[in-house]
Amino acid sequence: MTDHKKNRLPQIPESEISLANMGLGEVAYVREVPAQEVERMIGQKIAADPATPLYCLYLADGTPVSVSDSREAAMANAVEHDLAPINPN
Repeated sequence: MTDHKKNRLPQIPESEISLANMGLGEVAYVREVPAQEVERMIGQKIAADPATPLYCLYLADGTPVSVSDSREAAMANAVEHDLAPINPN
């Protein structure tokens, strides 16, 4: 007999799925990210000092949209894409 519970992926609470889908395509957030994380996201090296903070614009579900060198530029990018930037903190 196989233990099916052992092989299951963790379930995402329904409330988190609903929250992510609620603002999809309308709401975005900005988060500071290290250059190494940006390199992992895009799959190649970038010409940025690892100590320089970068700012990633994400859709409500966590999909990255763009990377900027300032929070203000990332927020402006949200508006340019007809997204309402929010502060998730």
